[in-house]
Amino acid sequence: MIRLAAIADDFTGATDLATSLRERGLRVAVVLGAEAVPSSAEAKGLDAVIVALKSRTAPVAEAVSVSLDSVRALRELEPGQYFVKYCSTFDSTSAGNIGPVLDAVLGELGERRTVVVPAFPDNARTVFQGHLFVGGELLSDSPMRHHPLTPMTESRVSALLTPQTSHPVTEVSVDSVWAGADALRDTLDALPDSYVVVDATTNADLETIQAATTSWRVLSGSAGLAFGMRGDHDPANQRFDAPEGRRLVVCGSASAKTREQIAAALAAGAAGFKLDVQRLLADPGAVVAEVSAWLAGLDPEVVPVVYSVATLDDIRDASHDAAPAVEGVLSRVVVDAVARLGVRRVIVAGGETSGAVTTALGCTRLLIGPQIAPGVCWSLSTTGAASGSPGTPVALALKSGNFGSTDMFSTAWEALS
Repeated sequence: MIRLAAIADDFTGATDLATSLRERGLRVAVVLGAEAVPSSAEAKGLDAVIVALKSRTAPVAEAVSVSLDSVRALRELEPGQYFVKYCSTFDSTSAGNIGPVLDAVLGELGERRTVVVPAFPDNARTVFQGHLFVGGELLSDSPMRHHPLTPMTESRVSALLTPQTSHPVTEVSVDSVWAGADALRDTLDALPDSYVVVDATTNADLETIQAATTSWRVLSGSAGLAFGMRGDHDPANQRFDAPEGRRLVVCGSASAKTREQIAAALAAGAAGFKLDVQRLLADPGAVVAEVSAWLAGLDPEVVPVVYSVATLDDIRDASHDAAPAVEGVLSRVVVDAVARLGVRRVIVAGGETSGAVTTALGCTRLLIGPQIAPGVCWSLSTTGAASGSPGTPVALALKSGNFGSTDMFSTAWEALS
């Protein structure tokens, strides 16, 4: 039996949650897909297992299917609680995928209620009076309003979720949270079965919510909801031996934070290669060859940054085919760099891109390592046969587009020393 079983709708979300749990003393494994869930014997000694999926922007039926496959595999580990992890900016459309996945998971487990807690104050995501704020702005006024796949034009979480689900959606204000865990538990238990959006403006609020819901079988939210969990494993004592080798940064994210990080890295001396999306769509193989040749010609000590978006002008006229095409090219670039150029330390910016890269490398499990920033960590994996270099160790930092300090692409490597 394990304490927590989780599914995350993208790979960066999985490592985000894993980082929060590891920093609080839990022993955690991230596996890539339902088929990689360990057996009960293999999970012995673990407190939590998180399945990383690539379902955030998948068709609804596909997102539901892979989520249910994962929950069914995780049931074999007899978890005390389940956790449905989604982004702290509640990335979704009116059709899903958050609501349909929650509906399916609760139905599979025979449950009728869960909390909905996207807040993550350490990354400036808070919920107050039911509204989601990003860095002090309403979600609908933040850069997420212009997200190419999930433009967030509404800030009230209940208004975002209600069109996606057949369950009723209720709200609990921060006043109830501030009353303490026992009072909040009573408030929650008095509500009819529903999805309950709970305000949270600080880490202390998240700890209160977690303490009030220890008996709930299913939780949902950002990694912040894990802040109240505690284990007995000191993260400083967990062995993490990052392989030596060349470095590489690839960015599929178009977020404002990633664009800032790219600009800061280039200003600090990193080498940059901006993908031509139109050429990439016409002949991806030629672009992969061009990038690989450029990487091969660089000084091995230089940090190369390969990216497709420098400003919003780069995506305003982009077709729907552009994002998966960029992910495909970046994945092939990473695979080639690991196999031929001795790259062993890779930062990947963007949830969808992280999923594409780790899948292309043939990785099946991530050992969670040192934290770089709230929600971002180094992880260690081994490439599979699909990558062309099976059995090669590689250190990966899978970064949500909006996470990390501005200088992350220059400073993240220090955590491996």
